[in-house]
Amino acid sequence: MDPITKQLSVIENETFRALGYTIGGMMIFPGNKIDRKMTINGARGFNRSIADRMDLTLECIRRHYIGDTAQKNPLGHVISRYADFFALFGDFDGYVKFFLLDDLLTGAGGVNFFMSFDDFRAPAVPRDVETYREYRSRSMAFITARNHRIEQLFS
Repeated sequence: MDPITKQLSVIENETFRALGYTIGGMMIFPGNKIDRKMTINGARGFNRSIADRMDLTLECIRRHYIGDTAQKNPLGHVISRYADFFALFGDFDGYVKFFLLDDLLTGAGGVNFFMSFDDFRAPAVPRDVETYREYRSRSMAFITARNHRIEQLFS
């Protein structure tokens, strides 16, 4: 990403980084290792199909809840190890509502991706400045909206 982010101003990069470190840019996953295997957070960071993106992670979680084993799910095996955690929320809607992720969904209940989505076939990281700007803009819009949701909840 360095060759791409170097084409943006220091202020643009710092604004994105700072917003990502607000509460709206954070997510909680179980931290306990099961069978000494990677946690969800570790797997989403190391998996090249996810690249630590919340939108792609949420799509994997959505697929887990609908029991969709026919489609590719890069985090399916990891999420399945934590099935008890995901059962706490009942269903995908319960998970989204609990973590205030509503603004990451389309009106039809699918995931509103930060970049074009091709069933995990396209690269998870932007390959050019234009795509990065789109990714950055959509990410920032989601984090800002989630920060507002969190603020409203505690106001």
